[in-house]
Amino acid sequence: MANDEYVEEFEDEEEQFITLEFDDGEEVECEVLGVFDVDGKEYIALLPDDGSDDVYLYGYREADDDFELIDIEDDAEFEAVSKEFERLTAEEE
Repeated sequence: MANDEYVEEFEDEEEQFITLEFDDGEEVECEVLGVFDVDGKEYIALLPDDGSDDVYLYGYREADDDFELIDIEDDAEFEAVSKEFERLTAEEE
């Protein structure tokens, strides 16, 4: 997971994309898979356009006309978010 990413949003009528910029300057365009709730907090799942099967999970908070991604630093919280994401994606299949 990245630290202190700068996020720029790109919106399409059907799909939403954002570009993450990591501390080292690397940029990765990601498709927004969805925003979901776990224990009263919102999280976002991002699929990077880098050819991998990775999914990035972050805390998500809307502010005015923008949003903020928050690193999930607690292992137990990350595990709960991962399990909920897996459950939601299994339901869609």
